[in-house]
Amino acid sequence: MLDRPMYLKPDVAIEPLFNQWYVWWYLISPATAPLFVSRLHLKLMQSFVANPDVHVAALQNPALMGGPFINHPVSRVNEVKALLDRTTREQADMLAYTKAVSDLEQLLASSKGESLEPLYAKVPDMLRGFVELHYDLAHRANARIMEPLLYRSSLYKESAQSISLMRVAGDARKYVFSTPRLEGDSPLWLQVPYRHEGIDALFRMRHTPGSPGQVAEMLGVPSSAAEAFADLFTETAPRKPEPYTGSGVRVRYFGHACVLMETREVSVLTDPVISYEFPTDQRRFTHADLPEKIDYVLITHGHADHLMMETLLQLRHRIGTIVVPRSNAYSLADPSLRLVLEKTGFKNVIEIDDLQEIQIPGGSLMGIPFIGEHSDLAVQAKTAHLVRLAGRSLLMAADSNALEPRMYQHLSELVGPLDALYLGMECEGGPMSWMYGPLLSQPLPRKMDQSRRLNGSDSARATEILNHLNPKEVFIYAMGQEPWLRHVMVLQYDETAPQMIESNKFIEVCKGRSIPAARPFLSMERILE
Repeated sequence: MLDRPMYLKPDVAIEPLFNQWYVWWYLISPATAPLFVSRLHLKLMQSFVANPDVHVAALQNPALMGGPFINHPVSRVNEVKALLDRTTREQADMLAYTKAVSDLEQLLASSKGESLEPLYAKVPDMLRGFVELHYDLAHRANARIMEPLLYRSSLYKESAQSISLMRVAGDARKYVFSTPRLEGDSPLWLQVPYRHEGIDALFRMRHTPGSPGQVAEMLGVPSSAAEAFADLFTETAPRKPEPYTGSGVRVRYFGHACVLMETREVSVLTDPVISYEFPTDQRRFTHADLPEKIDYVLITHGHADHLMMETLLQLRHRIGTIVVPRSNAYSLADPSLRLVLEKTGFKNVIEIDDLQEIQIPGGSLMGIPFIGEHSDLAVQAKTAHLVRLAGRSLLMAADSNALEPRMYQHLSELVGPLDALYLGMECEGGPMSWMYGPLLSQPLPRKMDQSRRLNGSDSARATEILNHLNPKEVFIYAMGQEPWLRHVMVLQYDETAPQMIESNKFIEVCKGRSIPAARPFLSMERILE
């Protein structure tokens, strides 16, 4: 293995996997991972094994690419069956946990407002000691799962965590959430937990030369994969980022909801989703354009296009502090983002509450309430970030939906003069079951499912935010249009799509009020003097 100083090539990608499935928030927390394994992964594999032709035929239609279909050819049905059998055998405690959660829900449904004390003895054995029973103020019984304790139980399975390394020649990648990785898909499939220090050592070599041989030893790269691993490295130094030395704020749009704000003193990056670097005619910022040290990373919520573990693991060694919203400890739909990141090796993870302000060099960060977009579930782990730097203020509102415009009226004095509003307008999101279905013990009626969608603001609701906050500039972002997000979002809009129609209408509203407005795509740079 190579032992001279070398750099990691800029086109090297990582896929973090859980039980061979692409990972996201709900597959890390032991409170929710069993539900997705039992109610999603097993069902998809069972369906594919029973009728592989149906899956293959469905995926001939691009419109079904994000649907519940495994994207493997019929010839691999035996490999999927082997994974199905192994999951059923090795993750038996996850299946038992899922049944216990359903049984507990039925137990609590029988309560009529009397003391819950006698029910503790009837809690399914697997959950005893992990739950507290309680009523809300309308006397509806529920349970609080003690998530920190579950991380110390057998349900938190680091042994199911692995990473796949590869080089990418372009943006095109298959949709990742409906299809498990199979043996042979990558020669560099390494059984290491996400917290492994070898991951940091590897991606530090994007900007600082190191020894491939030492990293290979840390990661346990087998000799059979030595050649593939060596191909990840080069003696050519990467492009150096341009440090910002001006007196104002440099704002760079990296795509989707990822925005880098820099002053001479500090750097702040929101919802990191970064393009890899390879020859392309589409200008974009990549990892090479990030500062070597990112002082603050801000996460707005846990959806996979905002908290992307693929990108975050590559940046972990660069991050000073990572700021996440505080979760609702009473909701299975809302596992702790702080615990997710701490347990996967991130240091200095802090939670921010609504209207809490954190002082940073030359400014501050404030959590701003973020309502909507979560199918009316009790998800508290979502926040917009008001970033104040060098006398400028930018509100990174993510997918906020102005369901109650008066909230912004109440906020207007607190937010004060706003230089820029960044707002997502995915106004026709997927139905509730598309994301949250595995959390539900009972099937969701179609009418209910279709009405409780993952919607951001449309033009009318975005205008309500405009009315109360009156920003000097508006940017519509987080639209999922950048090609390097297709493997997680599968969104390609034309001008007839409701999202484009509504965002165009909102741009015209802004222009009618002499407020500059744009929908950035690929990349954009602004200097706020």
